[in-house]
Amino acid sequence: MSGRFPFPRLHPLGDAALLCELPPPATLAQQQQIWALGAEVQQWAGVGEVLPGMNNLTLTFDPTAIDIEALTARVNEAWPRLSATAIEGRRVEIPVAYGGEHGPDLADVAAHTGLTPAEVVRRHSAADYVVYLLGFLPGFAFMGGLPPELATPRRAEPRTAVPARSVGIGGEQTGIYPLVSPGGWQLIGRTSLELFDPLAEPPTLLRPGDHVRFVVESVQT
Repeated sequence: MSGRFPFPRLHPLGDAALLCELPPPATLAQQQQIWALGAEVQQWAGVGEVLPGMNNLTLTFDPTAIDIEALTARVNEAWPRLSATAIEGRRVEIPVAYGGEHGPDLADVAAHTGLTPAEVVRRHSAADYVVYLLGFLPGFAFMGGLPPELATPRRAEPRTAVPARSVGIGGEQTGIYPLVSPGGWQLIGRTSLELFDPLAEPPTLLRPGDHVRFVVESVQT
């Protein structure tokens, strides 16, 4: 253990990448430790891309500059010295039209959780969420902070086309689809905000470390 954090499990990915993976559950504290490791390894000779994931970090490296054994040893040596990095994110409010055609799975989430649709909306919009990482699609933010009582499994049959800007719940996370995409999350609402604009700078509305609040624009139950 490193203080209150376990050492990451280290797995080679081919000949030129290393996966550093923490055991579940994913928490903000563990994600901050991942961010700290990412900031540290970016300074090392021979390391290329550093890709934070949910509870994990993938780093690419030049095997002619550093071999996998030396890199693994260096990660293990650095881990106990790291101080969790708290990214100073912004506070972003996301207006949401809940239920109805915008949130066709709101009733299913309510049935699974044993709550009324109105109570699902109240609890979802009352929570403070933190963006852990962007992935899956450009601008798709994986967020921690979903109230545990709202956790709902993904749909048994994913949709072939989820509308852009749909707000959903997938397991213990909530997120927003920035683009039309196949997807299996439970759709509970939709926002009017654009999450990804390739012509904007930056192109994504949300960034790792941002704090997000969902604001109720309307509710159809």
